[in-house]
Amino acid sequence: MAAGKDQVTVIVPTFNEEKAIGLVLDELYQEGYSDILVVDNYSTDATVKIVNSKEVKVIQQHDRGKTGALKTAIEHVKTPYMLVMDGDYTYDPRDIWKFLVHIQNFDEIIGVRKNGAENIPRLNRFGNKVITKMFNLLIGANLSDVCSGMYMLKTEVARQLSLESGGFEVEVEIASQIVTQGNVTEVPINYRKRRGIQKLSRIKDGFRIATSILKLARAYNPALLFSTLAATAFIPGIIILAWVAFRVIFYGIWHSGYALFGTMLLLFGSQGLAVATISVLLKRMEQRIKRRLYVHE
Repeated sequence: MAAGKDQVTVIVPTFNEEKAIGLVLDELYQEGYSDILVVDNYSTDATVKIVNSKEVKVIQQHDRGKTGALKTAIEHVKTPYMLVMDGDYTYDPRDIWKFLVHIQNFDEIIGVRKNGAENIPRLNRFGNKVITKMFNLLIGANLSDVCSGMYMLKTEVARQLSLESGGFEVEVEIASQIVTQGNVTEVPINYRKRRGIQKLSRIKDGFRIATSILKLARAYNPALLFSTLAATAFIPGIIILAWVAFRVIFYGIWHSGYALFGTMLLLFGSQGLAVATISVLLKRMEQRIKRRLYVHE
């Protein structure tokens, strides 16, 4: 059974979105969502004025960046569920019903940007793929779009999150905590061309997100992180032993020191690879068990 529209608060973080916010709010009203909360990061343009003209509640955030907006929003949400969507027109309110259909059975639902991916700059698309693959590898997940700016959370779960980041990496931080402790799924959504100036710095914020994944992996899945790092010793071990074999076969020269070092790297990497594989299998088993428990509930 789907959750009702009156059970969700739509959270719209904003910073200088005067070209888009009016359109976003109009669409939300047209789709029947009346519980809307705009969290503004002290915009210097007409964003707040436009929101007030729509008679939508707007509050000023505390703390840094988008993380601060979400912390502030969580303090004010009264409904069982909350949906976060950017206020730059890129996300379509007509997709919210897809989240409502499943949210009772999951702690987080992430909107995967399937239709309209061409509206994401090519460099951003590449960066998103790299970050998502890195996230899946180090956290032990199987997500498709971990950087998506449209997602729904159970409010009680959101209140338990420990948000320490300061920028666009907050989506990764939320997903890492819920993937390792709860239940996450995905739904396909549309992605439109943004209105206004892009706030995301492709290189700077991309690097920050990638760095945050390493920190989050260390905090929430250290066994997989360190075993994966150990597994990287496998490759240089193979290369060194191949070189030793080459020298023996073609020149008759035996390098015992290199052979011993290569064997040690190979054994160390093999152990890391084995532990990493076991960690992934255990994580998937845990997720299956959680899904079955949710179904039975």
